[in-house]
Amino acid sequence: MPGKQSVQAPPAPASQAELKARLKSATSQFRPAAQTPAPGASKAPSGQDPKIIGGTPAAVGEAPWMVQLFYNDPVTNQGIFCGGTLVAPGKVLTAAHCVAGRDWTKNGVILGGTTEYPLNGDLHGGQLVNVARQWSNPAFDAGALTGDVAVLSLAAPLPYQTLQPAAADESVAYQPGTPATVYGWGRISSTNQDVSMSLLKATIPVQADATCAAYYNQAPENSFVAGQMACAGNPASGADAGTVSPCNGDSGGPLIVGNRIVGVVSWGREDCVAAGSYSVYSKLSTFAGLVGPRIDDTDLNFDGRADLFARNDATGEGFAYYSQGITIGNRYSLGDWRGYDLVRQADLDRDQRQDFVLRTTGGHLDWYHYSAAANATVHQDLGGGWGAMKSIVLPGDLNGDTLTDLLAVDTSGQLWLYPGKGDGTFGNRSALGGGWAPLVLAGKGDYSGDGKADLLAQDTSGKLWLYPGTGRGAFGNRSLAGSAGWTFPAYAATGDVDGDGRADLFARDGAGVLWLYPGNGRGAFGDRYQVGGGWNGYSLIG
Repeated sequence: MPGKQSVQAPPAPASQAELKARLKSATSQFRPAAQTPAPGASKAPSGQDPKIIGGTPAAVGEAPWMVQLFYNDPVTNQGIFCGGTLVAPGKVLTAAHCVAGRDWTKNGVILGGTTEYPLNGDLHGGQLVNVARQWSNPAFDAGALTGDVAVLSLAAPLPYQTLQPAAADESVAYQPGTPATVYGWGRISSTNQDVSMSLLKATIPVQADATCAAYYNQAPENSFVAGQMACAGNPASGADAGTVSPCNGDSGGPLIVGNRIVGVVSWGREDCVAAGSYSVYSKLSTFAGLVGPRIDDTDLNFDGRADLFARNDATGEGFAYYSQGITIGNRYSLGDWRGYDLVRQADLDRDQRQDFVLRTTGGHLDWYHYSAAANATVHQDLGGGWGAMKSIVLPGDLNGDTLTDLLAVDTSGQLWLYPGKGDGTFGNRSALGGGWAPLVLAGKGDYSGDGKADLLAQDTSGKLWLYPGTGRGAFGNRSLAGSAGWTFPAYAATGDVDGDGRADLFARDGAGVLWLYPGNGRGAFGDRYQVGGGWNGYSLIG
């Protein structure tokens, strides 16, 4: 039996006393992001000043996924206040202009589980947590406010309902006139900097790109970038009365259509009520392929880069090899792993800790994971009969419910989908078609760049095929990911190894050389990197 899951524990979170001190410093100014200068003469980040002008109170429990982001700059001693959305128990989606250039791990704090602003340190039953890692879109332009999306990884998961971003192929939600709802604690008036003490919301119509461009792109401005941005709301009146719009402090919050996040509050006219103006959002469908991999990026040493497991055949000892980008570092012993003939990595319960799904030589499936109740790694038997399966893979969420699913090919060549239930178990299976027996399956994550988990399959002629996930429990038409030479005796798909947000693939050749094939995000791979030789003694990798 495996002796230990990992030699590394999650980074130690900041103490509650430290988090409360950060919160006090950030809120003491009561003008959160109002201190941050506008990126241009004509627009200011809508959430770096605080409210929803003309909004109405959101009911308690209506938006459990809303969180508040507080940051205290240690150099300027200025506070920053933004909104965010819990898109996984340990992940917050927000705006890049709230995150970029700041160390949220050292100076930030997240508050979830309350609709109230934490005046005087009163959390109103909410929970504070610090940030373990941060990612902001590397293409973010602070001047143009293009690419304005970011994801924060929390030091501990929050026990609240989550909300999913729009898919890459979403189009209906962006039709002009579609009702959309925006949430936030930002400024409640254009005439002062006061933020709302309670969560506000407003339902506003989505506007056509041409409508926003007609207002914002009069020469020489050209500040609205269709495709990167979406806009919503009726034209502002020029005053608080007659205007319904997010404002400073609402930055990073969600614009929602049909229980999906279609936009992230990004910018608008200074003071938010300029006559004829609209609020502008980062268009989430455009960034689905960037954001998705950052939401599902658990790994063995908590750095956001996928790692490799391998078992020494001679001794039965299992090892973790931590990613160092395009190669792997020194190995770390995980104990005795004899008695297994298959290993896969996946976070089945969304606790931000990597799990192992193992098949015993007796045909049982075993979920090896961290238990918070036991404060230890434990085994859970998922049942027998799995020895008859020719292939077992866990590519990620295939049916759009955010939970990791399992695929298996039986002896007749039928491909089965086992939907994950979020507790380490799987629901009733459904058939996805026959003819899969000759194929070798692999894959974990998104290879096509649309934010949806995909499947890789090697055929008998040495071609590698990509089966793109639809997010609806099926696959689209396959395409070639590799035209020749894919005859490797072993594959290991563990996710994004090099940290670029694109799923990668390990392959071991017949000579025992291990290769890393970096995904290009377009359904194929870049030039491979040689990881090292001598891997023939490791028949179990994953």
